[in-house]
Amino acid sequence: MGIDRPIKCCHTTSRKYRNILKLLYIISVTLGLSWTAHAQQSADSVAPEAGGAGEVVTSDEVARSLEDKAAGRPVKADDWMVVAANPLAVEAGARVLREGGTAADAMVGVQAVLGLVEPQSSGLGGGAFLVWWDAGSGTLTTLDGRETAPLAATPLLFQTAEGEPLGFFEAVVGGLSVGTPATPALMEEAHRRWGRAAWPGLFDEAIAHARDGFKVSERMSSSIARDAERLGRFPETAAYFLPGGMPLRTGDHLRNPAYAATLEQLAEEGSAAVYTGDIARDIVATVTGAADNPGVLAEIDLALYQVKERDPVCAPYRGYDICGMGPPSSGALAVGQTLGALEAFDLRAMGPESPQAWRLIGDASRLAFADRGRYVADEDHVPVPVAGMVDPSYLETRGKLLNGARALHEAPVGAPEFEHALNWADDASRALPSTSHISIVDSYGNALAMTTTIENAFGSRLFVRGFLLNNELTDFSFRTHRGGLPIANSVAPGKRPRSSMSPTIVMRDGTPVIVLGSPGGSRIIPYVSKTLVAMIDWDLNAQEAVAYPHLVNRFGTYDIESDTSATRLEPELRWLGFETAVRDLNSGLHVIDMRDGLEGGADPRREGVALGE
Repeated sequence: MGIDRPIKCCHTTSRKYRNILKLLYIISVTLGLSWTAHAQQSADSVAPEAGGAGEVVTSDEVARSLEDKAAGRPVKADDWMVVAANPLAVEAGARVLREGGTAADAMVGVQAVLGLVEPQSSGLGGGAFLVWWDAGSGTLTTLDGRETAPLAATPLLFQTAEGEPLGFFEAVVGGLSVGTPATPALMEEAHRRWGRAAWPGLFDEAIAHARDGFKVSERMSSSIARDAERLGRFPETAAYFLPGGMPLRTGDHLRNPAYAATLEQLAEEGSAAVYTGDIARDIVATVTGAADNPGVLAEIDLALYQVKERDPVCAPYRGYDICGMGPPSSGALAVGQTLGALEAFDLRAMGPESPQAWRLIGDASRLAFADRGRYVADEDHVPVPVAGMVDPSYLETRGKLLNGARALHEAPVGAPEFEHALNWADDASRALPSTSHISIVDSYGNALAMTTTIENAFGSRLFVRGFLLNNELTDFSFRTHRGGLPIANSVAPGKRPRSSMSPTIVMRDGTPVIVLGSPGGSRIIPYVSKTLVAMIDWDLNAQEAVAYPHLVNRFGTYDIESDTSATRLEPELRWLGFETAVRDLNSGLHVIDMRDGLEGGADPRREGVALGE
């Protein structure tokens, strides 16, 4: 798997050196490629990765947090707080914050451990969106660390020779689905902008756990068992996750020396270690050499990758500003549209047990998803009516569609104000739920919300240098056109696929008050919307809000979380005209409420905890 090497004390590869390499690549390669934009899709029908909230008790501090979570109590603190999906990762972030690091420093430590202990969800081979509140400057910044399509990709990437879309897992498993990994670059960019701690030391816990071993959690083991057939297709992947041909079990002691060696190189050289040199060559060789389904990723794609700063998208709701990531994320737009359409309705008076409240929430979500499917894509490649979609007058108009007493017969696409033509076809892509979310507030008053992913559970199933590679390209539309019209989210070279990830910082009077986000594929959007309604309209605390049962409507069918009190609403929602489906809904919400000190909530559906002081 790899050879352990001691950490060196400092960065030896500068950003300047990496930029020179990029320039040399550009000069040396002739790009005879079309950069025209095409179109996009959205089905979201594949089952989520395995859940599991089995306890991972690593310390007395974690044990107390788990007790609070089980009792529905938020974790309280005054100085700093971190909430993430695994106690080992949270402890790594807590150590950094306790020693005076910033939220950006802590995120690096948290993400490095998450890539080891829940590799099915995120890691160095994936990407992320980050929302940052900087207390010193009083500014909100969003960083796009989304993967990009290789320069050799074409709009026909996921079509057969006859022009028909590939089956989903035909496209996912193997190299064809792999986009340029982005997470290492995002980690470094956030640290460069906002970090205070020394970069190499942020990887200490992850390197130690990888080298010395950690106990496999219930969620990781159940995810492996569920996906054993696909994981078994590639020898290196199978050797790690299926030793001796059997899936890893809960409690197994697992070492990953290859990941430790990769992190040591990352700590020494910075993200250039992943984007140039031997690691980059191994990534490309793994993708292009994948048996039966090779991909088109090249070393130039890695060398050229850049994190992009984008304008935050904010939408008003009851005196708050709900802020997050704009395109290629649909998250902030769809959450903002959902809440904006509800502004005129007194959800507080109705209460969380009201079928009419959930009729309104469900149909507002459907309207947001209708616009999402038509308009949202990478705005570097296609125009997106961002301002029009969250304009208060437009949202008021959309809200008037909810004035009846029964479910909408259909959720029509709107016509937000826009200076470009809006002649797009509806999308039909999938947004899958193998993702993780990190919320952090540091002692300096900075706040970070980052949602991080490799897309499907275990991504492409390709394993290299101790980590998995993403399958993010299958977030594009497999079709380029529908009914003679282009789809906004089709594949194009260098394009970033649309996402539902919704890292969110809620502002009031110019300061942050709530930090949250969730995994869950396209259900992320209603998970976040519901949590904000629960906290703002129904006065639930952070832990109560993340634990509150899910009712999710995206495309007409109302998904109701099984084995919860929400199932009592099913007959009334059916009477109101909805089709319903009772099912497991596996979110992973992580919330910090800053309105009265710091209160953290970790989703009881997964293994996460909140720690703070």
